[in-house]
Amino acid sequence: MASLDGGLCAVVLAAGEGTRLRPLTERLPKALCPVGNVSLLDRALARLAGLGLTGPQQVAVNACYLGDQVVEQVGTRAHLSVEQGTPLGTAGGIGNLRDWIAGRGVLVGNADAYLADPTSPPGPDIAALLHDWDGESVRLLGQPAPDPTTPGTFDGHLFTGFSLLPWRLVRELPPTFGDLVRAVWRPAEAAGRLTVVPYPGTFYDTGTPADYLTANLHAAGDDSLVDPTATVTGHCHHSVIGAGATVRGTVTRCVLWPGATVHTDENLHDVIRVDENLTVPTS
Repeated sequence: MASLDGGLCAVVLAAGEGTRLRPLTERLPKALCPVGNVSLLDRALARLAGLGLTGPQQVAVNACYLGDQVVEQVGTRAHLSVEQGTPLGTAGGIGNLRDWIAGRGVLVGNADAYLADPTSPPGPDIAALLHDWDGESVRLLGQPAPDPTTPGTFDGHLFTGFSLLPWRLVRELPPTFGDLVRAVWRPAEAAGRLTVVPYPGTFYDTGTPADYLTANLHAAGDDSLVDPTATVTGHCHHSVIGAGATVRGTVTRCVLWPGATVHTDENLHDVIRVDENLTVPTS
């Protein structure tokens, strides 16, 4: 494994607007949307901590859209890079952190990626990205695509949320809008310097309400996942019930955000209940 002592840092990308997940992301940045009653951002930070990467010297989080919420959630757990105006994209976000990265390799994770390891503690999957890394090539975590010729694949694989970048490429990234696909990954692929590391677990990008629901139901397992502070006097079937939520009616394959209520006369299926004024269908 590549050295974690001064030679490697990690960046969690959490600046995006999450447009495909609207209207959920009109109130909460996608990185803070809960999956299995844990925010996606906290899941990403826990995964890095499983590799020994913690604190503002080793981990950075970028923020822009509804950035004050991201800043509050991160607190002192990571270095914060707040982008002004509109998000800089995946490449620009890394370029904006060049002075902080300062010569190190970078493990980059998308905050909206839901990964469920086949083993625990968090981290063994992305640890494979680091194993015997030469510090010069680009690595992506990926899963075989149903159709290897699908646009957007790399060596027949779909990207699953984490990549490993060498400093020699990071130092060339400007702090202006750009994406890693065009700025780093495809050029490295063309030069024969990109490797896809297979990921054996479950992955969802949580980009749409349907995928977001699917990730939550996976996190719940075979039963419902109910926060201890929730009140359930009705019926829950394979659902995720957030902190302080109340279920008096019936929910089936649903996600209830913290504080949400399902009334006695309600029978909800395949929806995300945010509050009294917002229920998002997933089909």
